[in-house]
Amino acid sequence: MRWAGHPEQQVWISTLAKILSHTDPQTLSPCVIVIGEVVGLQTFLASPSPVLQPPPPLPVSTLPLSGKTILVTRSAGQSSQFARLLQDQGATVVEMPTLEIVPPSTWEGLDNAIARLNDFDWLILTSTNAVDYFFERLGSQLQDVRGLSGIQIAVVGEKTAQRLQQRGLQPDFIPPDFVADAMVVNFPEAVMGKKFLFPRVESGGRDVLLKAFGDRGAEVIEVAAYQSACPTDIDPVALEALKNRTIDLITFASSKTVRHFCHLLQSALGDDWLTHLAGVAIASIGPQTSKDCQALLQRVDVEAQEFTLPGLTQAIIQWTVTRSDG
Repeated sequence: MRWAGHPEQQVWISTLAKILSHTDPQTLSPCVIVIGEVVGLQTFLASPSPVLQPPPPLPVSTLPLSGKTILVTRSAGQSSQFARLLQDQGATVVEMPTLEIVPPSTWEGLDNAIARLNDFDWLILTSTNAVDYFFERLGSQLQDVRGLSGIQIAVVGEKTAQRLQQRGLQPDFIPPDFVADAMVVNFPEAVMGKKFLFPRVESGGRDVLLKAFGDRGAEVIEVAAYQSACPTDIDPVALEALKNRTIDLITFASSKTVRHFCHLLQSALGDDWLTHLAGVAIASIGPQTSKDCQALLQRVDVEAQEFTLPGLTQAIIQWTVTRSDG
């Protein structure tokens, strides 16, 4: 429900699985969401405002990604949301996990930082994984969010912000672009003399924040909060699809997914693995991921303008439609 109680009030009735597609592309924030059996009381409490029933679903053949088979290379357990975004646009999705999110090799650094939270001015969280592992470890040390009362929190990306909000906390700063570089450029205060706690992936992450804030006189304490490891084996369904050349497009949402994908494919197919990607489009979530695509896959066909999964979905749609029109 949007504009509740106002003359321009609008109401949509749908399911949780379909509400986003039924309201797209309208911006619903702020709105009121009612879930459960109470929705059935709507007819008894009806206001004069119109109830906007969802439009009938489009025939599959008219959806922009109809007939396309897309390989998704996110981590196991984190690909379902992206898969749904693509499936809602008509695509057939094959999932090939290229990341396994696991605890760090040691908790020592993070535990020491948690024990002296009051020393820090800012907590920096750049992924949902960082949020999850930091707060789970915070709880394991018999502390809760009250221990962060004197610390400001900066996050990268709306998904990271939403995960933080699920923990009952609001971020104090979100950079306008969903990349770490934008945090440095747009940071809301001078960082000279400030102390930052940066829980992050144990290895393979970029050092842009560490260097940039350090150059500006801040002290950044980076601690391992989790690892993103490469799976030992390639998904057999994905491998068969690549062998049979039934994949139209491969998506990459981080640099590590590119590197791990290449490693898994080379291990499974040998030194001529790259020939199996002839004619397959490569889609990247942003500039840093694109650099790895260029280096290892020798090209990038699609790059998102907004560095999010919905942004990547939209870029794929636009690229597909443009090719069809051409």
